[in-house]
Amino acid sequence: MAALLIVTAMSFSACGLYEESHILPEDAGAASRTAPGTSAAVSENSAENGTEEAQKQEANKLAGYKPGDYDSADTAILVDKDKDDNTVTFLNLDIGRRYTLSMDGATKFYNKYGEGIALSQIETGSVVDVTFLKSVKYLTSMQLSADAWIHEKVGSYEINNLRNEVAIGGQVYKLTKYTQYLSGGRKIDRMDINAADVLSFQGMDKSVLSVKVEKGHGYLRLVNDENFLGGWIEIGQARIQRITEDMLLTVPEGSYQVNISHNGSGGIKSVVINRNEEIALDIGDLEVAAPKTGMVLFSLNPAKAKLYIDGAETDASQPVVLEYGIHQLIAKAQGYKTITQYLRVGQESAGIDIVLEALKENDTSVSSSSSASSASSSSTTVDTKTDYYKVYVDAPEKAEIFLDGNYVGISPCSFKKAAGTHVITLRRTGYIPRSYTVQVDQEDKDITYSFAELVPEQDVSGNH
Repeated sequence: MAALLIVTAMSFSACGLYEESHILPEDAGAASRTAPGTSAAVSENSAENGTEEAQKQEANKLAGYKPGDYDSADTAILVDKDKDDNTVTFLNLDIGRRYTLSMDGATKFYNKYGEGIALSQIETGSVVDVTFLKSVKYLTSMQLSADAWIHEKVGSYEINNLRNEVAIGGQVYKLTKYTQYLSGGRKIDRMDINAADVLSFQGMDKSVLSVKVEKGHGYLRLVNDENFLGGWIEIGQARIQRITEDMLLTVPEGSYQVNISHNGSGGIKSVVINRNEEIALDIGDLEVAAPKTGMVLFSLNPAKAKLYIDGAETDASQPVVLEYGIHQLIAKAQGYKTITQYLRVGQESAGIDIVLEALKENDTSVSSSSSASSASSSSTTVDTKTDYYKVYVDAPEKAEIFLDGNYVGISPCSFKKAAGTHVITLRRTGYIPRSYTVQVDQEDKDITYSFAELVPEQDVSGNH
């Protein structure tokens, strides 16, 4: 049996990696030994470089190593795969530094159970354990880390950008400065994520290491909507919102039945929303009917509660006549949780019972609930208005700015500051629309956002 040589562990501060003690053959430096994948590498590089010197350099690069030999190991995030160059790029978890390694037919890939798989089965954003030859930047093996956790295709989560946290299934995880955000195989910013996106999370311990958009969002714009301004738009179960002039709605990608209603008029349209694309929905052909009304009798518990319909305080002790369509209801009373819901009036008469839940100590919650068969409800966020302070958007210039789907102006522009989570959408003819999810604080001061320039549509199409 050939003698064995122990390589002593030593650190490499240049890229934050640490060599571990591994066993290499005694004659590892001998040029006569065949390198892993050398013949394929030589043929490819000789064709490209066309010089005998390049061939020799490639032939000598891995000379002296057998398949499986390595001198370094790391747990990292896979951030890129380049099949043309036969390279993979990783992000080190200790200092957040990227490094790229070459690979060939001798490189091995494994699932978290140690079973052999193809590189195509390891997606970008995965947490992996890798072994490699540091001196020649060659990947020996890559395995999905058994120590990493994953939450796949999560639709119910809450990202808090102020605290750098995300709540998933009752657990709270930290979003670090090294967390990677990916969509469609490319890196994105955290603010690019919309609350309606379906995401997959990977991490270790209590830290999120990568966030991948599995189902993203697109944009819906109404055309010829003059007869329905002030009415309501329902997009499947995704959202319900009052129709305003020049609105642009951020909608999860998918197929929807869109219900338009206003004073008994309207109808249903079908629409398909694609990721990062804007769809114009023409509603000019929908029926415009004479207004119809229904009588609604409300029962409030507690009786002292105040009822607001479409923003106006209403006497709930008497039957209320409302036009057919959707109306917003708010019921609140001192010492009780405020209820916000939507009521659909579609018959001559109906009775609605509204029961408010008593507040617990230090509880300032706002709830939403469903009503009787004639009503449909949807939760809504009640923001704390901060009067006299504004949110400024100063870049990019000459872009249409929409706040939660409602048009506010052409940048640079400003709008009233309202604490809470909001979606700011930027649109400009000939460019790909883009939306950002922002967390607006309650501090008594103005805030300013400067976003990246929009990408021209032809640049995206040209890349395909």
